[in-house]
Amino acid sequence: MGVCLCKDKVEEGFVDDSSRDSYAPTGSDTGRLAGSGGGSSGGPNGQQQQHHHHHHNHHIRHYSRSDRQVSLSDTVDALVKETLEIIRSIVDNEPETPSSMVMLHDLTDKPSGWIQLVKSLIRVVPLDNPMGPSVITLLLDDSPLPSKESVLEVADMITRSIRRTPKRERNMCIILGFLAERLAGPCSISALSEVTLGYLLGNLDEGIHPDVMLFSLIALEKFAQTSENKSTIRRKLALYPDNPLLRLERHITNNDFTLRQVGFCAQWCLDNYFLIDGRQYSYEVADVSNVNVMLNTRDVSEYLKISADGLTARCDAYSFESVRCTYQVNAGCWYYEVLIMTPGVMQIGWATKDSNFLSHEGYGIGDDAYSIAFDGCRKLIWHKAKPMQHNLNVWSGGSVLGCLLDLDAREVIFSLDGVEGEVLKQLFESSDTIDGFFAAASFMSFQQCRFNFGSTPFVYPPKNRPFKSFNDHAALSEQDKIVLPRHLFLEQLRKLSVREDSCTLCFDMKATIRIEPCQHRGFCTNCAALLQFCPMCRADIVSTVQEETPPDDTSPGGSSEANQSSGSGVLPKATNAEEEQAQV
Repeated sequence: MGVCLCKDKVEEGFVDDSSRDSYAPTGSDTGRLAGSGGGSSGGPNGQQQQHHHHHHNHHIRHYSRSDRQVSLSDTVDALVKETLEIIRSIVDNEPETPSSMVMLHDLTDKPSGWIQLVKSLIRVVPLDNPMGPSVITLLLDDSPLPSKESVLEVADMITRSIRRTPKRERNMCIILGFLAERLAGPCSISALSEVTLGYLLGNLDEGIHPDVMLFSLIALEKFAQTSENKSTIRRKLALYPDNPLLRLERHITNNDFTLRQVGFCAQWCLDNYFLIDGRQYSYEVADVSNVNVMLNTRDVSEYLKISADGLTARCDAYSFESVRCTYQVNAGCWYYEVLIMTPGVMQIGWATKDSNFLSHEGYGIGDDAYSIAFDGCRKLIWHKAKPMQHNLNVWSGGSVLGCLLDLDAREVIFSLDGVEGEVLKQLFESSDTIDGFFAAASFMSFQQCRFNFGSTPFVYPPKNRPFKSFNDHAALSEQDKIVLPRHLFLEQLRKLSVREDSCTLCFDMKATIRIEPCQHRGFCTNCAALLQFCPMCRADIVSTVQEETPPDDTSPGGSSEANQSSGSGVLPKATNAEEEQAQV
């Protein structure tokens, strides 16, 4: 799946009712895309693309002509709506950029155009479009980096007398979060003014729309990736008689699926960014006594968030994040379920260990020969990065996806809320993929779901064939059941993978070299051979002395145990925020 340009489910009547200058479509626009919403696709993907581009080019001609009556505001509004619509038809991993996005990119080269894009995104993107938040970040990411003045002007919009609606407030919070992450450092600190911080924290009050609460929390988290901002936010939170995050954390089991996301994000912030003295980490209180299979925190792409009980996954990054479970199956018939909490793009199914995660390129589960995935937002099955239409409904918050893998019959069946789709055999067409399967999933921005591997009863167990659940056959040690907050995990990883006697330059080989005549130590033979001056005092190196020989059982790259624990001796890339948090 192309992470940057993804297919979107377009609803009828997307023309914004509250926009003061919304673009009124012509008669030719009312037909929408072939296959939008439910029903058949009206033809193969190529026909959809062709059909869509016909309308798309018509719109471009309509609102890009040199007509004085069409304002910059109208034009940008129309282009944003056009992009929201056309993204639905794009399923290639390397698609041609839609001309509406090209035009927006050109318009945003000027500060006035960039500000107008922000205003249009606030005004135009609907609350109920499952890919609205992702499209906001996509269009901002595709625009030139704004000036500091432009960023401050956006922050100032908070105090303007814009019409306060949940849609506009939510879109504003998404934009603030995007700017916080993209402009880390001084610009991010400037953007987090007293007004901005007061606005975001004020959105955590009781009675605020859950979507606005959710994206305010995410924006606060993204601001906290700059250490000075993190300290500022923690100080402000400490002034509250009752920390609002502790109150919001209680929503983690709420029956309202937006509020449940709020609870998850509040708990994540408390565990990772805004620590409270005396509060236990979530992993210390999570009940995992009946959990024998989890999402594998050691086999996951970089920015996926996994709950303390190892069963809920969420992505708030602008990349396509993936994960596999801890248990592998080689024969028999297996089944697991997934509670869908967000209606956007997730690809959930089955993968072997040979399936690769390429999060920034948009490749996830279903994008190679070793995996197959169900996408309930765009009504597609994915295998070898090729989409196939399925006839099940579009999923929504509360939907239950069933995933059945019959290795004896060489079949995969997906079900949604108990309704089974067709039998799929594509995964077994290659002789390479006959065993070693894991439950697996990939997530686009702002998506969340919860896995049930059998630790609780299934909602829609298969009726027509005997099956097994992972939880009945797997086992995890108490140590393996601990899902550490990422900053603690990185801290532990450093201790495991960097021995006290490691080279101070490569942190890999053993330090056995002393430099003469300055007598500084801490270098391995490989690094010492490359040095012209002492890295510590800049003195000339006359000679080097081997002080001791590594023991026979120590490999040249360090101990095998250390290498295994850190991925061949290389630490995963940590964000600035994680590095700073590890020092707290």
